[in-house]
Amino acid sequence: MEIEVKDNPARHRFEATTEGRTAFIDYKLRPGVMTVLHTEVPKELEGRGIAGAMTKFALEHMAANNLQLVPLCPYMQAYLKKHPEYAYLVKDKANESV
Repeated sequence: MEIEVKDNPARHRFEATTEGRTAFIDYKLRPGVMTVLHTEVPKELEGRGIAGAMTKFALEHMAANNLQLVPLCPYMQAYLKKHPEYAYLVKDKANESV
């Protein structure tokens, strides 16, 4: 199944709509940094790889736009453990301004 993911900057989220239902990743954007807050997939769409496809899309978007990542979302944190090739995107906590 092809999963089409889009950035919806007006709603501060990445979205994938399948069978009339929308899965999404909420984020907060500030100059040079994207904080990923939450990933949600409707129950009836779970187990189809949608969260993974959205997360990969989000990480590729950050890489292409030279954004650093603050992964507050537990799903994003788990994905990063399984895909260390994206670890370079994670913002260094020592340099993070509060």
